[in-house]
Amino acid sequence: MNDTIATATIVAATGAALPALATARLVLRPFVRADAPRVQELAGAREIADTALNMPHPYPDGAAEAWIATHAQAFAEGKGLTLAVALKNDLLIGCVSLGISPRHRHAEIGYWIGKDYWGKGHCTEAAFEIVRFGFERLGLHRVFGECLRRNPASARVMQKIGMSYEGCMRQHVRKGDQFENMEIYGLIREGFLAGIARFANSASMGQ
Repeated sequence: MNDTIATATIVAATGAALPALATARLVLRPFVRADAPRVQELAGAREIADTALNMPHPYPDGAAEAWIATHAQAFAEGKGLTLAVALKNDLLIGCVSLGISPRHRHAEIGYWIGKDYWGKGHCTEAAFEIVRFGFERLGLHRVFGECLRRNPASARVMQKIGMSYEGCMRQHVRKGDQFENMEIYGLIREGFLAGIARFANSASMGQ
C-alpha cells in the first residue's frame, strides 16, 4: 500500500464524526466543552503530571477547552482519536487516545485516569477497546506505547492488552531537571486479532 492510499484509507475510516465506544463498565465518548472543568480537576493532580510527558502542572485555566477543541479536526484528518473515559453514569474519569500516522498505519496509544479511580481496571478496559477500534475499524497495522520506566502501572496496562516489551530508551526524555528512561511496548494487528478473546478476558484487570 503506497503512502497516498494508506493515508486515504485512514482518513476514510475516521470520517468526520468522533465515535462513541462501550465496554462492560465504561463509555468512551467524544469530549465536549462542558467536560473542561472536570478535565482540569482530574488532570491537574500532581500524580498525573508526574508521569505524563505533556501534562502541564499546575493545569492552567482555558487549557482544557483549547485541547478539547482540537479533537474533531484531528480525527477528521486521520491524525488522532481522543476519547473521554466515563462510567456508565457519564462521570468522566479519564482519557484514552491514539496518535495516528496514516503513512505508516501505526498509532501511539496514550491514557490517563483520575487518581481516585486507579487500581480498578478502568485504564486497561479503555485501552483495550480503543486498540480494538484502531485495528478493526481504522485499519491500523501497529499500535505502540511508551512509558517512563518508573511507571510500572502504565507498563502493566500495555502488557495486559497484549503489547510486548520492545526495549528501553535510556535517558530519552527530560522531566524537570532529570533525564529519564522510557520503555516501549508494541502490538501488531495480526497478534491482537489472534489473541482477542484472551485479551478481552483480562482487559478488566490492572490499573
